[in-house]
Amino acid sequence: MERVWTARDLVLGYVHALNAIDEAMSTAIPSLERLADVLGLVRSRRIISRSGHVGAYSYTVHGAGCRFISDNGTEVDVDFAADGRKVFDLWRLRSYGLSLPKPLDVTDEDLRDAVRSLQPLLTEVRPGWFSVVG
Repeated sequence: MERVWTARDLVLGYVHALNAIDEAMSTAIPSLERLADVLGLVRSRRIISRSGHVGAYSYTVHGAGCRFISDNGTEVDVDFAADGRKVFDLWRLRSYGLSLPKPLDVTDEDLRDAVRSLQPLLTEVRPGWFSVVG
């Protein structure tokens, strides 16, 4: 019997994918101390272009964040807080779920419950926006 994914699995999958992206970007761009530094590399020093391909990911820098799409089409969109923390909201979690090879569409209520169930791994940094602790 095939395993049924839950909203909690989706949130954990997003966090795992975000960590994999962080590692891939740091490996490919040694001057990247943290993922949020990609904004500075694009804006001030023009070291990398606003969009491109790094490892198994294409990326597009936008506003306060960046959207990454893996070679299999999975989308991880993340914003960065002023202190450089990776932050995300329910919309970004839903977009991730819908982009999975086997799309997972969950309600905002289920996602909110899943995020709450993962505290203290996750914290709400401002209403509706979450970050991984540590």
